[in-house]
Amino acid sequence: MTSARSLAFLSLREIDRRDSYTDVVIDRALNKHQLSPVDRRLFTELVYGVIRRQRTLDCLIEVLGDRPIEKQPPDLRRILQLGLYQLRYLDQIPASAAVNTSVDLAKAHGLKGLSKVVNGMLRRYERGQAQGMEFLPLTPDPIQNLGQKYSFPAWIIDTFRRQWGLEETEALCQYFNQPPTLDLRVNPLKVSREQVIQAFAELNLTATAIAGLPQGLRLQEKTGSIPQLPGFKEGWWTVQDASAQWVGKILDPQPGEVIFDVCAAPGGKTTHLAELMGDQGKIYGGDRTASRLQKVAATQQRLGLTAIKTWCGDLTKSDLSPVTNVDRALLDVPCSGLGTLHRNPDLRWRQTPDSIEKTLIPLQGQLLTAIAPLVKSGGSLVYST
Repeated sequence: MTSARSLAFLSLREIDRRDSYTDVVIDRALNKHQLSPVDRRLFTELVYGVIRRQRTLDCLIEVLGDRPIEKQPPDLRRILQLGLYQLRYLDQIPASAAVNTSVDLAKAHGLKGLSKVVNGMLRRYERGQAQGMEFLPLTPDPIQNLGQKYSFPAWIIDTFRRQWGLEETEALCQYFNQPPTLDLRVNPLKVSREQVIQAFAELNLTATAIAGLPQGLRLQEKTGSIPQLPGFKEGWWTVQDASAQWVGKILDPQPGEVIFDVCAAPGGKTTHLAELMGDQGKIYGGDRTASRLQKVAATQQRLGLTAIKTWCGDLTKSDLSPVTNVDRALLDVPCSGLGTLHRNPDLRWRQTPDSIEKTLIPLQGQLLTAIAPLVKSGGSLVYST
């Protein structure tokens, strides 16, 4: 049986070699390999944690090894990151276990000749840690210091600093590095929020109501596989951040109305609109990619909704709209995702200032220009990002 650490290493290698998204690789690995609940949690923590903290970990590797990170063999770098992540961030892992299992990983994956390097660098960090040493170098540049400490690229730190100042920037960095809670949206057409709370309580999971959101629930504990939780297959609820639930509430769709959700996939907000309307009326859920619309259809079917009709097209390229004169429209535009860094740690490494300025901002403007004329006089348009 593949261990949690070995599977974490293999998943990180796959992310490197295929430029794959972290969540996709994790889901694929968990579906393929049978791990105990404890090992599933450790595996997930290690992969997300290393991706989230990789700038800090790389800085430590350079200090401990006295050579630039780009000259380290990629597999060695990932093994060292795994070991250092456990030593620095996981208090429940004994230091000896973090070091020894990392040495074993090197031997098992073609780096036997470098296993002594792994052992030496991790032991050096362990000894320094026990003496209260901080290996991260302090520089005169506060942006550099925050980027190294919290593992963010300098441009994100600078963007936050210019908008909110250094103190608020550091608070944001701390928040975005915390493991996220799991927010759910209860489907009132099938079940009450109290019934879902009780179903989770029977598994010793605490679900609490989210203030201001009648359908919102929050789980603080690590839950394991989402589809295995009570009520998922029955369509009692779906996963949706509290912030996203506010969007549907603000649009406030009413039974019998015609709604256009322009950028609908993967369907969280679209299905929320159907629930708010009592599944009475018509919702056109659009996207320019047919494969993404399949996710909308699958979620609609699981939740038992019928009001949604998907549409594949691109309004920015003069595709004819499936509907005009709509009562309400939702434009949840493609965006940088910088507000979701706690849930999507690899976005900090994938997004760039150029992609925002030259691609996202013009696209957002084009979409707004295209959708506004389709809303009837007196209707409502919600723009969200």
